[in-house]
Amino acid sequence: MKWKYVLTNHNETSERHPDEQLKSRYYKTTQTAALKTVKEIFEQMDGYHIVAISEERGEMSVSLTKGKKAFIVVTVISVRPFETAIDFSVTTETKWLPIDFGFSRQLIIRLYDQLAKRLTYIGSGIYSEK
Repeated sequence: MKWKYVLTNHNETSERHPDEQLKSRYYKTTQTAALKTVKEIFEQMDGYHIVAISEERGEMSVSLTKGKKAFIVVTVISVRPFETAIDFSVTTETKWLPIDFGFSRQLIIRLYDQLAKRLTYIGSGIYSEK
């Protein structure tokens, strides 16, 4: 299973992802507050450029321009009042082979770590059984 993450240039989170670290994460907040927090995180990190934000759809596009180049799509969905899911999709730009040696997966994990410092974590993949 680990080879799958090394031999690709794309990773994304989902509700039923087989990798526990790449399951959708839920936070005790509103969609608006979560989107604002995500925006602040990217603004404070060096090399990240917010390309577009759609508050109505709860989506944000971000370009990583320093070091390895990557394109990030963040999806923020309000499940119920004060319960919001945040998902990431990361595609790394590679020159020769479509392989990023796990960079996209590690980037998602680092982004979730940043969110954990600012938002109250509820759980991962909590609706995967339903």
